[in-house]
This record gives sequence, structure tokens and C-alpha cells, in this order.
Amino acid sequence: MPENHHPRLDPIGVFDSGIGGLTVVAALQDLLPSETIFYIGDTARVPYGGKSRRTVERYSIEIGGLLLAEQAKILVVACNTASALAVPRMQDIFKVPVQGVVAPGATAAVMATKNKRIGVIGTRATIASGAYEHAITNRDPETLVCSEACPLLVPLIEEGMFDDPVTDQILKRYLTPLLDQGIDTLVLGCTHYPLLRRAIARITGPGVTLVDSARNCALAVRDLLSSRDLAAPPEHLGRLQVALTDSTEGFLRTAEKALDLQIGDVELRAVQLGE
Repeated sequence: MPENHHPRLDPIGVFDSGIGGLTVVAALQDLLPSETIFYIGDTARVPYGGKSRRTVERYSIEIGGLLLAEQAKILVVACNTASALAVPRMQDIFKVPVQGVVAPGATAAVMATKNKRIGVIGTRATIASGAYEHAITNRDPETLVCSEACPLLVPLIEEGMFDDPVTDQILKRYLTPLLDQGIDTLVLGCTHYPLLRRAIARITGPGVTLVDSARNCALAVRDLLSSRDLAAPPEHLGRLQVALTDSTEGFLRTAEKALDLQIGDVELRAVQLGE
């Protein structure tokens, strides 16, 4: 590495179990246009949502290592399941800062709620972990947290069914129990879900504030870079590099269009398959 090299010019390393974490990338690019971002989607082993803590930790540490090989100055875990299950272990192992999506989302939800009734939707693993409930009640023990696992949403999103009657029907089924509890704030506890923001808002109505974990994660990254003197200089032109662990690009191109991202050639990274 050249002597005059400064870590400020190194990329932000971002990963998700698949492509959903590109919602975090889009938020990062919007807030931090000077930053270069290296994104890895672990498409060979997606989804993480049904796997054990030990397996999710192992996968996350392996992908973190791949990002460090790209000289990442910070690791952003753009996956709610990995944030819930693997971030503490990653923070123990890696020397660079590690930022997940759960803590920023929980903080934003507590700040947004007026009646102290917060709903959380996510994958089975995220909901079963209790990570959001724990993070929210740590910030305000008087808050009631109502959670709902929504396993059908990610497949619908990956089929590009953002504005479809079937998606609306599934959303009504998942959201009605939360709305019946009187929530005034809903955490979108999966990085895929911002792609359904309009559809979710149609079901919840204007009386429920939607908390986007992707946007709030990006805000936390901005603060972290600033506090560690790692922010790229304003004149630096950021760019996006994307790698996948399996050459499946179908939803990648759907997300690219939906999020208005500029994704060029996609690289491949090898990982160890199996449990």
C-alpha cells in the first residue's frame, strides 16, 4: 500500500445474504456520494433467515473477511438476520468498525412512536431472535413491541411483485394483527422491505410511521465514519462494485432498476457451501 494512502479512500464494505441489502447501498449513495462501496451478496447461500446462529455467524465472518480483502474500512451488515445473530461476534473478531441495521432501526422507532406501540416485521430468524424487541425495550422499557414473521414477502419482492394484488393480500394478512394492536410505528425489519414501502403504506394508512432500517443504517454509517475520521473527502468520486457468491442476476437487475442504481459488471467470489 502506498505511503501516502489514507483509509478514508478505502471502500465501505457492505454485505447481505442476497440482493436486498442494495436498499442500504442506495441509501448510502444518497447520503455519502463521495464513498466507494464494495457490496457482496451471498447468493450461493441465501436465505440466512432459516439458519442457526452458529451458521449465520460463520457465513458473516467469511463474507466479512472477503470484504477486508478489498480493503474495506468499515463493514456494514445490510442483513437483519445477520445483524441480529452475528454482529456481536464480528465486532469481537474484526478490527474495523462493524455496523448492523437493527440498532439504528430500533433507535429511530423509539424516537418516532407517540403511543409507545411499535410493530416489527421481518424474517422468521430475525423475529425469533427477539433482537428488535430487545433493542427497543432497552431504549424505552415502557414500549410495547408487536412482531410478525413475514416469510412470503421476500419471494414476492424478488419476483418484482411490488404493486400486485397478491402482495397486497399477503401484506394485509401479516399486518392486520399488528394494526389491531394499535401500533403507530412499523419497523421494516428486512432490507428487502423498503422495496414494498408504497404497498405497505397502502395497508397501514397515514397514521403509522414506517421506519426504514436501510435509511437509518446509512445515517449511522455516516456518523460512524465522521467520528472515526474515515469519511472520504467531498471531492472524491464514489463508485459501486458488486460481487455475488453465485451467478444469479435476475433480482439484481430488478433491484438495480427499482433503486436507480448503476451496477456494471458483477464479480464472483467463492465461498464454502454447506452447513
